[in-house]
Amino acid sequence: MNTRVVALLALFLPTVVIAQSARYPLTSAAGLRPHNVVVEPATFQGKKGLKVVAAQLSQPAGTPVETLALINDLEFGDGVIEAEIAGDVAPGAPEGARGFVGIAFRVQSDLRTYDAFYLRPTNGRADDQVRRNHSAQYISHPDWPWFRLRKEFPSKYESYVDLQPGTWTKVRIEVQGEQARLYVHDMQQPTLIVNDVKSGAQGKGAVALWIDVGTVAHFRNLTVSGK
Repeated sequence: MNTRVVALLALFLPTVVIAQSARYPLTSAAGLRPHNVVVEPATFQGKKGLKVVAAQLSQPAGTPVETLALINDLEFGDGVIEAEIAGDVAPGAPEGARGFVGIAFRVQSDLRTYDAFYLRPTNGRADDQVRRNHSAQYISHPDWPWFRLRKEFPSKYESYVDLQPGTWTKVRIEVQGEQARLYVHDMQQPTLIVNDVKSGAQGKGAVALWIDVGTVAHFRNLTVSGK
C-alpha cells in the first residue's frame, strides 16, 4: 500500500484511543488519602472492602466540611468508574441523614472542588414519593451543592432508583466531556443523566470515595478506565 493510499485512509478511519484501566480492590487503606474521614478494612455482608466514616472534627457548626478518601496518583478526565458501595445512617446521626455514599471525580488539589454522583439509600423505599425522587444525586462543589441545584433546577440533577440502606450496590459512572451518566444495579439504562457537567468539557482531576454527614459507608472493587 503506497503512502498516498495510507494518507487517504487516515482521513476516513476513526482515531483509535487506547484506554487505560486500573483496578482497586479496596481491601486496604494503602494508596488512599483520607480527608476528614477514617478509613479501615472491614468485611461487610461477607465481602471484604473498606469502611469509611467521618472523622471527629472540632469545627464550628455550619462550617462546610468535605469528607472523602482520595485515590493517590490517579488522574481522571473522561472514562468509566465502577464500584460496589453501601451506605447507611450512622448511630446518633442528625435527622436529615440518609446514608449518603458515592464517588467524586475530577477532584482538584484543594479537595473541595469536584463533581460527584451519590446515593441516598434510605430514600429508595421511603413511603414519601418526594423522598424517593431524591434517591440519586449529582453535585459539583463548591459552587453547585445539592440544595442550590434543587432550588434552581428542580428534579434535573436527581432521580429515583430502588435502594436499600446497608446493602452492596453496584454503580457505574460514565463521563465524556460535559456529559455524565450514572448507572445503578447493572441497569442498561442510566438512572441519572447530566448534560452540563460543571467542571467542563476539559475537566480533569482525581477520583475519591465520597460520603456525607451521618453515614457509615463501605466500598469495594473500584475500577477506573480512562483515556
